[in-house]
Amino acid sequence: MSWFAGEVPRDGEDAVTELAAAARDVHVRDAAQILRPPRDELPYLRHDRADELVLDGGALAVEAGVVAGFEPDGGRGLEVDASGCAVVPGFVDCHTHLPFAGWRAHEYEQKVTGVAYEEIARAGGGIAASARALAAADDDAVLRQSRTLAGEMLGHGTTAFEEKSGYGLAVEAELRSLRLADRLGEQVAQQTTSTALLAHSVPPGFDADGWMDVVEEMLPRVTAETGATALDIFVETVAFSNEHLARIGRLAGRYGLALRCHVEQFATHRSVPVALEHGARSVDHLSCLHPDDVDPLAAAECAAVLLPGAELLGGEALAPGRELADAGAICVLATDLNPGTSPIASLPVIVGLGVRRYGWSVRESLLAVTLNAAWVIGRSADLGSLEPGKRADFLLLDGPVEHVPYRFGHNPVAACFVGGLPVFVRPDAAWRLSAGT
Repeated sequence: MSWFAGEVPRDGEDAVTELAAAARDVHVRDAAQILRPPRDELPYLRHDRADELVLDGGALAVEAGVVAGFEPDGGRGLEVDASGCAVVPGFVDCHTHLPFAGWRAHEYEQKVTGVAYEEIARAGGGIAASARALAAADDDAVLRQSRTLAGEMLGHGTTAFEEKSGYGLAVEAELRSLRLADRLGEQVAQQTTSTALLAHSVPPGFDADGWMDVVEEMLPRVTAETGATALDIFVETVAFSNEHLARIGRLAGRYGLALRCHVEQFATHRSVPVALEHGARSVDHLSCLHPDDVDPLAAAECAAVLLPGAELLGGEALAPGRELADAGAICVLATDLNPGTSPIASLPVIVGLGVRRYGWSVRESLLAVTLNAAWVIGRSADLGSLEPGKRADFLLLDGPVEHVPYRFGHNPVAACFVGGLPVFVRPDAAWRLSAGT
């Protein structure tokens, strides 16, 4: 069975269904570019070394769902004609707010007409609005919307992503959110991890200190009843303080959870030194990062997760992406997919924003959504780069990698593979895939 130009199946799902039986062993030939790390077994690559990424043509061999090597091969399995195309690792989205219910389009109109996020939040919008929507939706509705979004992400090359709670604002509601995250992970093609964003907003009837007491009481159930691997907090005038960040850091250490932090999004609070003191895996947003915190962050084993979609749509300041990269930080890009400040599911769009807004090279931006993003979610040992022995999560792009930011808004993903399986094939690219004998 094979397809050629003029014999494209009805849609990409047909291609996936018919080709899946031939997969797990895949032979990609004649690629114009293959993106690889400068050496194997790197947990991450600091951004001042991004130009060391290897980008040359050739072949990719996959056996039993893992990368076998880069020599031409053939025989049984799936043959992929990659002539004129780039092959890159599957994209990893390390900061999303899935699962969630509903949207907040009216808030976007408020923001672009000059209403500040803090004003929207204090009027009952923002996180509180999403909490009401989640409470009003049944589990099936939440999972249906979230599966649809995960499918959109898959079609744009996201082969692994992080999920967060944070729209519960009550003990049982936060636990429900994390259980829904576990269920969503079982229902999508991607690999997923989940983060307990228990300090996202101060719920009605509490002050910040009182809610932190509840968070501490809730954590034994979080670790026993859900698959959460990280603990997160939002530091802002409408949310929590650096003192609460320090407390969350101590709790993360006590329960063996990675520490993640939403910091310096709307104002400068000097949260980064506190996060570093408590061994944070990442500090996210950084739109208002203090200049004195750039070098300490760059020297630390802590990722700077930048969210240019939220900056663009939320009207936020611009994170010092160029300065962080030049200083040698572990830089990462993510969508921040959420119903309020960044309803963006496409990492190619985020890569384009990284290039345009931060002045990054294509290699820098691709590093930020592959190996370094996989490290943030604790999965760089098996995801995030094309290396022998790693899972064969990879993308066939319809042109050179330079076209990803250049053709902004175009979806460059012609085919998406997870563990060697073709989970998405764009209809016009189906002729490139054929079953071997």
